[in-house]
Amino acid sequence: MHCQVRGVLKVFVASDFHGNAKAFHEAASKVEGSNADIIVLCGDITHFGSVQEAKTLLSPLVKLQLPTLFVPGNCDPPSLIELDIDGAHCIHGTCEIYEDMAFIGVGGGLISPFQTVFEMTEKQIMDVLTQGFKKAQKRRWMVLVSHNPPKNTKLDMLYADGHVGSVSVRQFIEERKPSIVFCGHIHEARGVDQIGDTVLVNPGPARHGHCALADFNGKIEVKLEYL
Repeated sequence: MHCQVRGVLKVFVASDFHGNAKAFHEAASKVEGSNADIIVLCGDITHFGSVQEAKTLLSPLVKLQLPTLFVPGNCDPPSLIELDIDGAHCIHGTCEIYEDMAFIGVGGGLISPFQTVFEMTEKQIMDVLTQGFKKAQKRRWMVLVSHNPPKNTKLDMLYADGHVGSVSVRQFIEERKPSIVFCGHIHEARGVDQIGDTVLVNPGPARHGHCALADFNGKIEVKLEYL
């Protein structure tokens, strides 16, 4: 996956569409208006939907013919890992290279009382992260795309239950030190945070009109935006 080098690279980030087709069309318009180079989706494309539904929902973004990287969320079918359509790639457990950026992905949610369709233990999450890291190539920017936010940050706070993020995702960040982490899952924890030098971004739920833009130049600049 390559493009002509043009200096600043802009990434459009969204998560938690939960099957809202209107939000996908609004996202496509936002991508065009922002001149983004690459699209990153942090899971929950569907709301307990099928792979075919995911393809249909993704189509407004795919039509833009920009590289689109995604991970499935806990409300997506696990078979979404195998989804391969032109321009859209699932990076769960693998790595994609775009210019001077290496994207590693992990989808699904933690085991929960809600028994959603794609849940994993902390060990399974770490195994997926390790698998993706082994496939990574050395680049200036390492980008982690995770449905789960890391534990004990501004991005994993539930109003009632406190911090509910992944210990494994946090451990991976502390050990591997990615440049930035894009995540979702916790709708009320939209924001930007940091672990060490790693920037953390939860763009908020796209089904409620939220997204983010990240510029990669000499440094990373993140803006929380609206569709």
